[in-house]
Amino acid sequence: MPAETTARVIDGKAFAAKIRGRVAEHVARLKAEHGITPGLAVVLVGEDPASSVYVRSKGKQTLEAGMNSFEHKLPPETSEEELLALVARLNADPAVHGILVQLPLPKHLNSDLVINSIDPAKDVDGFHISNVGLLGTGQKAMVPCTPLGCLLLLRDLHGSLSGMNAVVIGRSNIVGKPMAQLLLGDSATVTIAHSRTKDLPEVVRRADIVVAAVGRPEMIQGDWIRPGATVIDVGINRTAGPNGKDVLVGDVDYASAAQVAGAITPVPGGVGPMTIACLLANTVTACCRANGLPEPEGLAA
Repeated sequence: MPAETTARVIDGKAFAAKIRGRVAEHVARLKAEHGITPGLAVVLVGEDPASSVYVRSKGKQTLEAGMNSFEHKLPPETSEEELLALVARLNADPAVHGILVQLPLPKHLNSDLVINSIDPAKDVDGFHISNVGLLGTGQKAMVPCTPLGCLLLLRDLHGSLSGMNAVVIGRSNIVGKPMAQLLLGDSATVTIAHSRTKDLPEVVRRADIVVAAVGRPEMIQGDWIRPGATVIDVGINRTAGPNGKDVLVGDVDYASAAQVAGAITPVPGGVGPMTIACLLANTVTACCRANGLPEPEGLAA
């Protein structure tokens, strides 16, 4: 591919709007045909500024999709016992189909204990150990929102991923590992690489699909990318821009990679908007499963 050719930019914002539209249509049908309104409960402990903005955005988009939004804002000194009691009440509430406990939690709270206290069927973040196991064994699970968003973008772009060579850079429980499982589920050939992988650039050059989720600003360079490959950049890193103001950059050096790749997600505006869209999709899926109804097409793994 000639150096001057620029990759197709994958517009995550536009695709996320399409997903939210599909969610809203399905919610309207559930209300009209079954008298059911999907409900999402979000629990925020403390006042982390980024988490507060995120929770506000989730609440707004939940209501816009026609769903019920239940927000529980707890003081930072909330005890583990109090938080677990709230989760137990939400587990038992039939109006709540999805439960999300916003991370990070204050340091005195055990995140694993709290997440694993959520009813797996209502775990719309897909972090419960049961959902991790179900996904890993190819069974029906609640799937983490960011990897699900990446998968939907890839399916939209390529149709079938069968036989494609995929490299996932990053091995986190939130993105890297579930992303690899989802790609395997779609019959891609998958390598999980990370910062300690020997000759990482060479490993990446073999990939038709590169999913970068390593958490290092602009680590993946254009000359690591195979010409025509699809690059999904999950990274969101704040760095100092030329004028001293903070700018958001991904894990991929966008300028150089866009000259080589066939398609690439920008940062911001790529994977980010898909995360909340997939949270809404997961809530509708959980609602349908809870009521023994057909799941919405094109919104799940």
